[in-house]
Amino acid sequence: MLSRANAAPDFAIAAETNDYIVVDKPPFLLVHPSKPTHGVTLWGELRNLLAFELANGGQISIVNRLDRETSGLVLVAKTAEAARRFGLFMQRQQIAKEYLAIVWGWPEWTETIVDAPLVREGTFAKSAIWLKQAIQSSGAPCTTVLRLVRRFRRATTNGEKFSVIRAIPVTGRTHQIRVHLASAGHPIVGDKIYGPDERLYLRFIETGWTPDLERVLLLPRHALHSGRLAVKSAGEWQSALPSDLAAFERGE
Repeated sequence: MLSRANAAPDFAIAAETNDYIVVDKPPFLLVHPSKPTHGVTLWGELRNLLAFELANGGQISIVNRLDRETSGLVLVAKTAEAARRFGLFMQRQQIAKEYLAIVWGWPEWTETIVDAPLVREGTFAKSAIWLKQAIQSSGAPCTTVLRLVRRFRRATTNGEKFSVIRAIPVTGRTHQIRVHLASAGHPIVGDKIYGPDERLYLRFIETGWTPDLERVLLLPRHALHSGRLAVKSAGEWQSALPSDLAAFERGE
């Protein structure tokens, strides 16, 4: 087992062995570079942190990728053999993932399963957002288990109703949890694409975060957190709601 006195400033280390490292990613940290710039990314920070391992034949293979705004646990293989093993586990659905989401409203159910195939919306209809996914019978099979954790009201938003949901993706499609929660009538707070109006996302791209957007979305990022990972023969790790989402729940 390796140990490190300090993690990189942009993430915490949840666990580490000679084969892998599990990090707790904050929101707004890109996992991989999206443009040829020198912006901070999880991949780049890991290259700095694991420089010794890389110099001695190691590698960095991110197993479960998270969106820029999504926070939480990320599994990273440090060797080629571990990357192959975890890759097979992913294919066989032997890596259990659970997310915590703060959503609008109080579901009538305590547990439900959304089984709705997904496809990129632009493949069958006009869409202003290239990555936007939509439910369509011709799409790839997609299943999410949703469990109510708790309901709450916020005095700071006129007593509006919100809930914390545990989302367990059975499949691993792009934006799966966000689309399925929205289809269940409980979109994720702060979701610019699948929330109140997709035009908010286009406005955000043009103007950045503004007071007008905050009044509608309430949070500058979608309230989705990778809260649990369990990997066959490796281990299980959990992460509580991060400070920004916990503060929202407290009404701050």
